[in-house]
Amino acid sequence: MSSLVDSLKNMTTIVEDTGDIAAIADFTPQDATTNPSLIYKAAQMPAYETYLNDALEYGRDADGDSASAFLDKLFVDFGCEILQHIPGRVSTEVDAHLSFDTAGTIAKAKELIGLYQERGIGPERVLIKIASTWEGIRAAEQLEQEGIHCNLTLLFSFAQAVACAEAGVTLISPFVGRIYDWYKKDQGVDDIPIEEDPGVKSVKKIYNYFKHFDYKTQVMGASFRKVGQITELAGCDLLTISPELLDEMQKTEGELPRKLTVDAAKAESLDKIHLDEKLFRWMHNEDPMAVDKLADGIRRFAADTVKLKEFAKQRVSQPS
Repeated sequence: MSSLVDSLKNMTTIVEDTGDIAAIADFTPQDATTNPSLIYKAAQMPAYETYLNDALEYGRDADGDSASAFLDKLFVDFGCEILQHIPGRVSTEVDAHLSFDTAGTIAKAKELIGLYQERGIGPERVLIKIASTWEGIRAAEQLEQEGIHCNLTLLFSFAQAVACAEAGVTLISPFVGRIYDWYKKDQGVDDIPIEEDPGVKSVKKIYNYFKHFDYKTQVMGASFRKVGQITELAGCDLLTISPELLDEMQKTEGELPRKLTVDAAKAESLDKIHLDEKLFRWMHNEDPMAVDKLADGIRRFAADTVKLKEFAKQRVSQPS
């Protein structure tokens, strides 16, 4: 009998959520995602000293902000190496400090794509990760029109998802586990049954809405805490999974039933909505979990970016 990973691959694109290239080589996913937290963790590993040294030299030679240049080079070098181990795309994140800066996000995305192109990697193999703020969604809308594909991350509310679909972004990443965490704390419980899991319910609602109204934006469930959340979303366009949970699924035999289908989504009775900025902000603000988790996610990614920049400054200031 095949493993749960093999069974899932028959209906969903598996994306690995890590900066550890060795882990990616172990599971050979279709795509891979990174973020500042994952890169910061990987950057501490001796195996990746070469990437640090290359980025260090690049940062020293750069005009202007050497720490930012170091960081961009490090992210892209990790991305290029990851692409040698997967057939699909890698997601590289824009600095979270730009989450409310449309023009800044667009400029940074183009810089990152330019660095990939210098390494011979075309934009079709890169997804630019952007926080799902109103400003980030507007940046992604323009980037998509210019042929730069985007993965809208830190997505917690239905309003965020609808706005992304209307903007024509390539991919969204609703965070199952972080939604689950918030409700556990709010309810004062240690666990929430899968059939009541609000993170799982959120992804199902978004998937059904997108498929019902023929939106091209793909749904990639993210930030899982347990295997049951993953298996309950079998059939979703993509699922990004940590090496630890992939390993657990690889060691478990079984055939997964498909839980999400386009036909079922088409059969639902749904009303289509359109969001301008005022309605987007109102709907998002009406969801206290989404407000809390978006702000918390931006702060966390920004904090790890600061750690990386401080690390970069220390390294760049050292004599070669």
